Amino acid sequence: MRSKELVICGLKAVRSRFEVDSDSVKRLFFNRATAVHVGDLCRWMAQERLVYRCVETDELERISGSIHHGGIVVVVEPPELRIPTLDEVRHWSSQQETLLLLDRISNVHNLGAIIRSAAFFGVTKLIIPDHPQAAFPTEATYRVAEGGLDHVEVLCVDHLAGFIRAIRPFYFTVGAATRGGRPDLVRMTDRPRALVLGNEEQGLSPEVATACEQLITLEGVGRVESLNVSATAAILIWECTRPQVSSPSKY
Repeated sequence: MRSKELVICGLKAVRSRFEVDSDSVKRLFFNRATAVHVGDLCRWMAQERLVYRCVETDELERISGSIHHGGIVVVVEPPELRIPTLDEVRHWSSQQETLLLLDRISNVHNLGAIIRSAAFFGVTKLIIPDHPQAAFPTEATYRVAEGGLDHVEVLCVDHLAGFIRAIRPFYFTVGAATRGGRPDLVRMTDRPRALVLGNEEQGLSPEVATACEQLITLEGVGRVESLNVSATAAILIWECTRPQVSSPSKY
């Protein structure tokens, strides 16, 4: 059973929540060092008759459950992770929106870093499976994303491979493979891309890899086996979202 409240830490993430979804805010806590930076937030809380308080740092640790609170904590209503419909997928495709799909990413910090990169490059839809290995957004995810979760909607599907197959009429599906994939993306396609990233240890499941139309493998110099999945995500999201340019004609 998921918590009915979510704690968001850090001044950037807290301010982002106030700017994007202030209706979800329930309580605000901060320490003396941060108090000088949040006068406007306190005035808004007072106007809305919501609880806000300057507390000792150890109290912030108790409220947030972490020493990495950044001097401020806001308690909010957690978002519902809904199931996307094919009509929505068709609309996203018509708008040339890139999709990001995660195959059992299990580390909440990696999830936050991926969401931060997605928000930076303008990807607003992220799909995760309802799977025991899959990380769902937590307080740590919000902290690492630094406000990215206020610009990226996380949606959930029962069966990721089946969803990938279902969206292929609308999206060119690309899976990131540790080995065996092409070294670059197929550049020219009339469909926008859906990028699929696999589990930190196991990579893409065989079923998910088979459902993808292309597998891509980033090539290094061989000194380490692979990049962290969040670094891979940043590189490939950039590749998927930058404008496609035809090769120049040769005369």
